[in-house]
Amino acid sequence: MALLAIAVGATILSGLVTIYYDVPRQMGEQFRNYGANMIFTPTSGERLTDEAISGALEHINSGSVVGCAPYRYESVTILERPYMAAGVDMTEVQKTSPYWNVRGEWPEKSGEVLVGTSVASTFALSVGDEMKLTYDLGMPEEATADEAKNGISENVSEKTFLVTGVLDTGGNEEDYVYISLEDMKELTTDEGGYDVAELSVSANSDELSAYVDSINEDGAVSARLVKRVTQSENTVLSKLQALVFLVTAIVLVLTMICVATTMMAVVAERRKEVGLRKALGASNRSIIFEFMGEGLLLGGVGGLLGSVLGFLFAQMVSANVFNSSITFHFALVPLTILVSVLVTGLSCILPVRSAIDIDPALVLKGE
Repeated sequence: MALLAIAVGATILSGLVTIYYDVPRQMGEQFRNYGANMIFTPTSGERLTDEAISGALEHINSGSVVGCAPYRYESVTILERPYMAAGVDMTEVQKTSPYWNVRGEWPEKSGEVLVGTSVASTFALSVGDEMKLTYDLGMPEEATADEAKNGISENVSEKTFLVTGVLDTGGNEEDYVYISLEDMKELTTDEGGYDVAELSVSANSDELSAYVDSINEDGAVSARLVKRVTQSENTVLSKLQALVFLVTAIVLVLTMICVATTMMAVVAERRKEVGLRKALGASNRSIIFEFMGEGLLLGGVGGLLGSVLGFLFAQMVSANVFNSSITFHFALVPLTILVSVLVTGLSCILPVRSAIDIDPALVLKGE
């Protein structure tokens, strides 16, 4: 019974500690589904460039960057009504904004467009329809004085697109039309730049803050965190870790009580044996070593069993809660065994004191 209690306690300890250390990674992966957690904006009035973004990304561990989606926004007209078009890398935006719900398909080649639900509803667009985007190139240099005064210009660029998908997010994204960066350059007839870049970075809050500070010190790009994502992640993570700590502490206390009760029963069953040994000259030290050694041996074996069972327990929790696997931490094996031995040792203090307090004369009276 003592071995079973120790094994159960060690299993919960090992499993919860494994989850405790793996929760930040698991939570980070889950929160990446809620959008970007870092944003790049230009430090001056100019737009972001590929070189500036690449330089800023060098301050971040490459293995931590889930996706980086630069956006270029331009005002276009659809049937003489003004709308905002966003040029973006469709592959990267799927990494930074996996919560986007697209009815149809994502644009994959030139001439394809993703329209927001609001835009699609206004113009009764559906997947497979065509739409024309018009971009005002501005007043040409050869414009006459009257044209310049009256703002009359026919210097426009037009391009017909095929609607491949309709975007439904429940947010402001539904008011935009999304085309590839190549199509944006073709429509506006200039290379332009980027207004903003959204990043999804797999890191905890301290690491994210360090990345932002490092990028801002460089000065080429202004970086900031998306507070609504990072703060929510920190809040949930801190509560989960506090819960894991509380449950672990309670389980260890219950294990101590169970082991102490079991060892007290063992001492009570062996009172005559202890009394006979003491009557024959056995020292208290030898009795302490016997019972304490038995308890510590049970603690070591139970801790070893708990290390293996704890990993299986953590794997089951991770698969059901986070839908992902968990890594085995070999350092937890000696830690679990050590804690189990310490818990067992503390649990055996009262039973051992009870054993050495046995009076041979009273125990063996009448035999």
